[in-house]
Amino acid sequence: MSEPVPPAETGSAPDLAELARVVARQRAEMDRLREQAATSAVVERAKGVVMALTGCSADAAGETLLQRAKAARRTLLEECWITLGHPALARSGAGEPPVRSGTDTPGAASGLPGAGPSVDPSAPDDVAAALGRLGRALVRADTPQDLARCLLEHLAPDLGADSVMIYARRPGGELELVGHAGIDERLATQWHQVSPFSGVAALDALRSGAPRWLEDLAEDSKRYLLIGEPPERWRSRAWLPVSAGDGAEVCIGVLRGRSGPFTPSDRAHLRGMARLCAGQLRMPATPPAPAADAPRDAARALFEALPVAAVLLTPLRGPSGETADFRIDAATAQAAAVLGGTGGAPAGRRLREYWPGLTDEPLWQGFLHVLATGEPYEGEPFAHQEVVSGLAALSTYSVRVARLEDSLVATWTRHASSDRQEQRLADLQRLGNLGWANWNLATREASWSSQVFTILGRAPADGPVRLVDLPGLAVPDDRPALGRAVDGLVREGLPLDVPFRVRTPRGVRHLRLVAEAVADLHGTPVEVHGVVQDLTARRRAELALVESEREILTQHDVLRAERALVARLQNALLPLPQRAVDLAGLRVEVAYLPSQTGVHVGGDWFSAIELPDGDALFVVGDVAGHGVDAVATMAQLRFTAKGMVITGSSLTGALARLNTLLLHSRDTHATATMILARYEPGKQRLVWAQAGHTPPLLLRGGEVTYLRRPSGMLLGASTAPHFEEAECRLRPGDRILLYTDGLVERPPENIDTGLGRLAEAVAARPGDETGSLGALLDAMLEGERRDDVCVLDIRFPGKRQGSDGP
Repeated sequence: MSEPVPPAETGSAPDLAELARVVARQRAEMDRLREQAATSAVVERAKGVVMALTGCSADAAGETLLQRAKAARRTLLEECWITLGHPALARSGAGEPPVRSGTDTPGAASGLPGAGPSVDPSAPDDVAAALGRLGRALVRADTPQDLARCLLEHLAPDLGADSVMIYARRPGGELELVGHAGIDERLATQWHQVSPFSGVAALDALRSGAPRWLEDLAEDSKRYLLIGEPPERWRSRAWLPVSAGDGAEVCIGVLRGRSGPFTPSDRAHLRGMARLCAGQLRMPATPPAPAADAPRDAARALFEALPVAAVLLTPLRGPSGETADFRIDAATAQAAAVLGGTGGAPAGRRLREYWPGLTDEPLWQGFLHVLATGEPYEGEPFAHQEVVSGLAALSTYSVRVARLEDSLVATWTRHASSDRQEQRLADLQRLGNLGWANWNLATREASWSSQVFTILGRAPADGPVRLVDLPGLAVPDDRPALGRAVDGLVREGLPLDVPFRVRTPRGVRHLRLVAEAVADLHGTPVEVHGVVQDLTARRRAELALVESEREILTQHDVLRAERALVARLQNALLPLPQRAVDLAGLRVEVAYLPSQTGVHVGGDWFSAIELPDGDALFVVGDVAGHGVDAVATMAQLRFTAKGMVITGSSLTGALARLNTLLLHSRDTHATATMILARYEPGKQRLVWAQAGHTPPLLLRGGEVTYLRRPSGMLLGASTAPHFEEAECRLRPGDRILLYTDGLVERPPENIDTGLGRLAEAVAARPGDETGSLGALLDAMLEGERRDDVCVLDIRFPGKRQGSDGP
């Protein structure tokens, strides 16, 4: 409070007695306010104790204290100190308990056991004792940070707590960490503010008004966003809302490194702790000491007279001591326009409130660096849109920040147009990696920009070289050409544009000199203007491109030769019949189409032979990969499979031995798919086995089906494969297709789509006419083929399906 002092009359001295009375009244009012704040703090703490004991509301706790004070004929302040269990002090004063004697001990007067606050009678004795100790200790906690340290000190031995965090819910719904203990500052800064999103245990506890017990890390991590790096640092947690008035706005987290549930005793202990803290968190903050307004007013007056954009900033600290914001104590008239704030006068406002996007700017880090180290900060020039003489204009500014005792002074300097031109020229030279040079042929003086010294690897202290001496900087091979160009420029005024190389500490650089001469009235060159450009990066890219093209052409020739070799080898190993052949009463047509992409030949193959006993053997296989290795593996499997079946091996036995053959091959570790089928004409039975291959297709009576595949896995994939046989009784008019996956696969679609497309194509062309396989392939293989295709079309002549029949 303050009172105006009547102005003294002109020429008279001020009334000193009246001034003294005003000062005395102000001091008395300040003492009264301090006493009121101290009394309120003690009352709120005592309310918290009563709330912890009974679970009542804050208003009910206040009424209980008042009734106790009346019954014992004590003041409310005395009753509050007795409830808090504070020992009698040697002196009496505002906010302190008076000295009493007799039965006026804390325990006796309040009806509380011992020297501290009592607890719920249903609580275990050890919990009651622990809460009593905690209640006495909380008297000394003045801030949320002190409260967190006090809680951890008492909960660590009792409950094995490792950390304590206290969050307060702000008006916007977000959580702010107001106190913590047992966690490092980096983690505290990271979790200082929590957005009001679901999946946060503390926010969930505040919304529901009930504790959240996180006792299973695996399940809790699915439901909540867990604090910690890593979250396994605390394997069990408890978040308890604190009723500090109407509703719960504060949540206390107790984090333990050990796993396991909170016992009933632990939960009772933590609930009592939360009730004890309610009054502590309701306690009003101690009123700050009156600020000295005179220096601040003087600073504002000084800043109002400054002709530049400048602000005086005072740091505002967060709960853990970090700089959370700055207060704008003074600002010049030009500062508001440069800051681009939210409107209004900046002085007296928070900087982040006035400039919301500041923390995303480099200037914010500059503020923090200057505050921490005292070193001035110089920002990079930046463009700013402003209004000059009623017109919008783009100006260039730079900012400088310096520390003034515990504050910061930030000034923005507007660059003149000449400064901007210089800056643009410097940026052009830097971005284009070029620099300008002038040579006066009459005075033999030379001047270079700083970028030319950088390009030529020459120290500025050595100065520029004369134009006639410039060829001496080039490598020996380039000196003659550069010398002739310079000589023509100096003697005849011929412009030059010549590349040359120089050797610098950074290595050999590829440069370009472009220059022209200025002649006098008689046509004699008297001055030369030129530009030196560093083309090293572009030249290296060109050389790398040429080398890459050369390597590609060489590799293409090698691959083309390899493809021709493999194709000849494949044709020699896998001759294709020119027309359909008859085997054991079946008509067989074969098709093989190589891939149209790449230069490698694949490893698809087939066999269709008549066995010595009159049966027919049909084989279709596909070796993974392409090239010589794939063709070699194909030949090995093709001839080995035929040999084993001819010599009496069963189909499954042949597949098992072929698998062993691939596994023990030293040169390659190939894999392959295969179908082996044996047709017995006497029984009209087709017996077949497969190793990871697509199923055969059967066309019967115009209906298309795929044969059910017996067990069988990819060859070369396992040391203990299992193969089974299946059989199919053929009827006259039946058609069987054995094929490789290139016929049905079209990445990225699923192979089942390709199988369905094949079934539709076969059903649409059921005829038995010659050449129908070619029509089927044309329908299936639209566009470019990405893989080899091999097909065996096996028909049982008999019932006519088309115009051609037996």
